[in-house]
Amino acid sequence: MQQEVIKMSNHVIDALDTALRSWNAMAGSGQENAEAAADSFEASFYRFIDTVREWVYGLEQPPQSMEELFDLPLIQTVLDRLPAPLYLNFETEAELMIDGIVRIDEDKYD
Repeated sequence: MQQEVIKMSNHVIDALDTALRSWNAMAGSGQENAEAAADSFEASFYRFIDTVREWVYGLEQPPQSMEELFDLPLIQTVLDRLPAPLYLNFETEAELMIDGIVRIDEDKYD
């Protein structure tokens, strides 16, 4: 079981790395590539969120509050690495995780 938790932790960090690369690419994209870069970032961010959700729901004792979630060492690592503009987005998605709500695809992008 511990091995599975470590494996999922690595998946979360990998997904975060991908989302951050997309974020940086979007920030540095020219006007002609802006829409494609934004779409790429959005898709990578929600893949990251899905990976975090899978990790959270796979814990032996999933957190029951935002405080419990944000106290987890992996989530602390994530929060430390998130750029300030993405913190609120992550917090919103984390609240939905705690409430057991999973957005359907078309709701993610509105």
